[in-house]
Amino acid sequence: MLKNSLTKALSEQVNAEFYSAYLYFAMSTYAHRAGFKGFANWLYVQSQEEMAHGVHIYQYLLDRGATPAFTDIAVPPAEFDGLQPVFEKVLAHERHVTELIDNIASIAQRESDHASYNFIMWFVNEQVEEEATAEEILSKIRLIGDNSALLYTLDTELAARVFTNPFTATAATA
Repeated sequence: MLKNSLTKALSEQVNAEFYSAYLYFAMSTYAHRAGFKGFANWLYVQSQEEMAHGVHIYQYLLDRGATPAFTDIAVPPAEFDGLQPVFEKVLAHERHVTELIDNIASIAQRESDHASYNFIMWFVNEQVEEEATAEEILSKIRLIGDNSALLYTLDTELAARVFTNPFTATAATA
């Protein structure tokens, strides 16, 4: 059985992951409407990944005998001022999620809950990748500037991303 502190933090993380999915859906919509279908695809796949994260944490809560608590999910912004501001927001958001995940790891350590610590470490490592990817795309956008040919090339590159659920092999049914 999970301690209340971990149940609360993990429940909040489920909600944070679902907000992340909403945010990336909104960004994907913006990119699609702006004619950047590759960027839209990358952001859409990111939203799917965030939903999978939330569901995986939810399942962990159930597996540990906890009752997840749900709160309202904030409405993400619907308008953006270009691809660079979108990916600046992506990077800032991923850094915020890293703080949330790190906090859960700290709570698990403090509670001496080794199973939860082991569980959350997958997310700690995932956040390193999330931030690095966001930084890479943002750097490319900054480097490209207004060069439409290079922007088209990056858009085409991002169109190749596909969603692969990292938890499929380990997912239990609810």
